[in-house]
Amino acid sequence: MPHDETFLILGGGGLVGLQIARRIASDLTPKKIVLVSLYRHEIDEALDDLQHMFGSSKIEFVGYAGDVFTRQEFSDQPRSKVLESYSNRDKLYEDLFGRFDTAYAQSRLVLLIQEHRPDVIIDGINTATAISYQDVFTATVTTKRKIDELFEKVAAREVEEARGMWKTAEAEFENLILFQSIPQLIRHVLFINQAMREVGTRLYLKIGTTGTGGMGLNIPYTHGEDKPSPVLMTKTAVAFAHTGLLFLMARTPGGPIVKELKPGAMIGYADITCRTVHTRQGKPFVLYAASQEALSGSLSLRKDPAQYERLGLLDLPVIDTGENGLFTKGEFEAITALRQMEFITPEEIALDAVLEIKGSNTGRDVISAIDGSVMNPTYRAGYLRQQALEELKRLELETGAHSVALGILGPPELSKLLWEAELLRIQYGTLAEVLEQDPGDISADLYRHLRENPAVLHSITSIGVPVLIPDGQNLLRGPALNIPEVKGASEVAIGAGDIDHWADKGWVDLRPVNFARWQARFRLMERKRQRVRGKGSAAVTREAYLFDDIRIGTIVGWIFNNEEEGYRIKAA
Repeated sequence: MPHDETFLILGGGGLVGLQIARRIASDLTPKKIVLVSLYRHEIDEALDDLQHMFGSSKIEFVGYAGDVFTRQEFSDQPRSKVLESYSNRDKLYEDLFGRFDTAYAQSRLVLLIQEHRPDVIIDGINTATAISYQDVFTATVTTKRKIDELFEKVAAREVEEARGMWKTAEAEFENLILFQSIPQLIRHVLFINQAMREVGTRLYLKIGTTGTGGMGLNIPYTHGEDKPSPVLMTKTAVAFAHTGLLFLMARTPGGPIVKELKPGAMIGYADITCRTVHTRQGKPFVLYAASQEALSGSLSLRKDPAQYERLGLLDLPVIDTGENGLFTKGEFEAITALRQMEFITPEEIALDAVLEIKGSNTGRDVISAIDGSVMNPTYRAGYLRQQALEELKRLELETGAHSVALGILGPPELSKLLWEAELLRIQYGTLAEVLEQDPGDISADLYRHLRENPAVLHSITSIGVPVLIPDGQNLLRGPALNIPEVKGASEVAIGAGDIDHWADKGWVDLRPVNFARWQARFRLMERKRQRVRGKGSAAVTREAYLFDDIRIGTIVGWIFNNEEEGYRIKAA
């Protein structure tokens, strides 16, 4: 276990986050513990608690408040306030659907990671709740109603009324786009993954959620709304989508160790006290004298509170369960009853968290559990692969067709590389023969072959892959181009450097410089192949290409393995 590490605890002012911070400070030898929470008062209270308990130690405690799911500019503002402005909504849209690198550079979370360069990140934020309870369902209903009303005014030619409703309908529609759960989750995971790789974080530990406290679709509880709750189901869906993305992160070479603990019960508790109870909006509940009302006609759901006698504030004995909120005795007794949600304490979660940080196997890491449960490649499939390839090769010879690429399987580089390799195979056959040629001669030979064999050329261009001829100024193409890929556009201007970029991305490139690159690959493959003799199975690595002849799929697999770092680290 390394010493003097920096720990970043997201949600560090919460029920679980604070207990993990205490346990780290007590059981490990951290240099610095950085706490991040949404609310300033949570951070202040957590820092006071830690300073009181560990003030005599050399640990540096640092705290930050704010929303880590948004850009730095908005992190200290309530999201509802940010969404009031058209320009703000436009910025949020760009952060969610615009250029990744631009949004990454402005992310509050990324900037925190870059500033403190944590060795370990413990993510105790209930990400699923934060995203799902923006409530895309209510937003959808509201948006549909506003747009329907607007269209009714337009159809009735009530222009002034329609103009007055336009801004409201526009705002609702933009909010609906911004409330989409999966795009938010994907950006969040990609941001934190890249930031951790950038600063060299060694371990990412997520404190996740099942969304239902371990209960099933029959869960009788919600966060205040009626059941069955689509919002609660969204919470579970996002929670396990998050786990799936972390599973992929854990299988990505060069990144941190990735673990997730997923408590399957209600987490509690922090305090038992008698206090004034507040609404979700932070306002105190007011006691009003009840009034009698006859049930006829219609029923008003909201009335002016001034019509009711105010009796004071609602003070009750309650138990504080952190993110789950305050419960009365009756609510706590019901939810923790046998075979209901029951509960687990934050101290138990913190203990397992620190054991996982130390490298102990608690058996509670969800990522390891999934990793050990998935079905991996098999010997039988490997045997049948060769049979399938032989049958495809036989059909190629019978039909005279080249079974190379359809463009359906991406990325666009795949089709480009396969066809370039196929042209080299047709013309030269082996790596050694390609290496004997001058790049300019290869360029001329392959261009001549395509002119003399239009069926081959048409097979390439008909799937959206153009051919850049040796002069680099002209293109052989079909009606559609896969690259450049510009959503919503049918035409794009050609700027400086665009041709090189597009050719690398998805054009069959017949320029000599491209075949000099292919020769460099083949030289490396040949060197690796010469070194395998006498090394047995140890020689079969991702760097090795074991054949003299050009096998196009195997060669492109080698390129993805070694140039793109697009290889799997968990094999059979």
